Amino acid sequence: MHLEGSCHCRAVRFCLESPHPYPYQRCYCSICRKTQGAGGYAINLSGDAKSLKVHGTRHVRIYHARMEDGSKSSAERHFCGVCGSGLWLFSPEWPELIHPFASAIDTELPVPPEHTHLLLGSRAAWVEVQGNPQDQHFDGYPEESIAQWHQRLALEA
Repeated sequence: MHLEGSCHCRAVRFCLESPHPYPYQRCYCSICRKTQGAGGYAINLSGDAKSLKVHGTRHVRIYHARMEDGSKSSAERHFCGVCGSGLWLFSPEWPELIHPFASAIDTELPVPPEHTHLLLGSRAAWVEVQGNPQDQHFDGYPEESIAQWHQRLALEA
């Protein structure tokens, strides 16, 4: 599926191809909550890193999250330096992938039939986990990848 996205002020616009466009995975870790999740979680999609095209690259900034042990994450959280909107995450551990934040996508996204709630072990006490009875819940990371979730439910674009 072709995805188009932008920051709030539109100084940065981007597009990419995504075989896994369903916004189903809700991450409750403190990094996602503080950088993206006003509702207590963030939703990342998965796309083909080689297909990413960006307009307004001079406005893109990168944040490497500070981990609990004091080290810096290798993951790059890209955001607009003008308005602060989160755009996408890139991890050098999976260089073929790019993970745009669902909140930055302008293309109409498909509605997932279920959600995966992950890293609930670091969820803030004020965050209510809402969902459907078939949703999966994990204190840590699930074993099922984004691609495997889409394959299991026959939802690959």
